[in-house]
Amino acid sequence: MKSWRQSQLLEVIDKEPVASQEELRQRLQTRGITATQATISRDLKELGLVKRAGDGAYVRPGADRHNPAVSEQLRRAVASLVRGLERVDPLLVVRTDRGQAQGLAEWIDRAHLAEVAGTIAGDDTILLVCRGSEAAALLESRFNDMARG
Repeated sequence: MKSWRQSQLLEVIDKEPVASQEELRQRLQTRGITATQATISRDLKELGLVKRAGDGAYVRPGADRHNPAVSEQLRRAVASLVRGLERVDPLLVVRTDRGQAQGLAEWIDRAHLAEVAGTIAGDDTILLVCRGSEAAALLESRFNDMARG
């Protein structure tokens, strides 16, 4: 139960800014997880979560969604490595040259894109599992724009 609660807690803070333990408790409760403030406080400490300077939202250490350096690195990586995109409902298949998929997938993961639930990378193909068909379409458009420069 603890590992499930903590994984859900991480998913909540990865998707949206949450600045208080009470707000986090409410978000978990909407997912069917009942936890006390003390339990959430312990989870935050065990997971090493910190508050972001700008808005006070909880984040993973070193993870700043709006980090311009990461965004620029992702833009460069997409522009130089993407050879093709194919959207299939909420999935986006990204094609690269041989040996390039895992590096690009790492940049996608570091960017903490709200549209992406997860990535799977092979040698020259990345499967992005998006948070719905609209999210996949938006991401496909963004990647196409990045690839064109």
